[in-house]
Amino acid sequence: METIAQIKYLRISPKKIKQLGRLTVGLSPQNALDRLEHLSGKAPKLLSKAISSAKSNAVNNLKLNLQNLVIRQVSIGKGPFFKRWQPVSRGMAHSIKKRTAHITIKVGEKEIKAPEKKEPEKISAKGKPPMLSGKKEAK
Repeated sequence: METIAQIKYLRISPKKIKQLGRLTVGLSPQNALDRLEHLSGKAPKLLSKAISSAKSNAVNNLKLNLQNLVIRQVSIGKGPFFKRWQPVSRGMAHSIKKRTAHITIKVGEKEIKAPEKKEPEKISAKGKPPMLSGKKEAK
């Protein structure tokens, strides 16, 4: 089971948040929040808000166990941007793009892998193990 949390139209460049998003994939939500807590800036605060929302969705809506949660995917998308003008010399102006971002976080339970059973090697009729290469044996 997976839950999704989305935050849209964040007033920050997607490039700045994408770096932090890569660091949190594969961690438990609590571990990711602890790591982001020690970083400064606007991006860790916004990302931690999205992670805590996804964690709450999983616990409250789907009744998943908090200990088994893991962040499966963090996707950062581009949003619309505001166009502004910066005046420069000789009566001209340069355009400035004030970018926005969308964050989508998927949180799910850890997949517990069952130990695989190894099959014993098959022994041919002559008592020799089968050849793995395509070459014939020399007699």
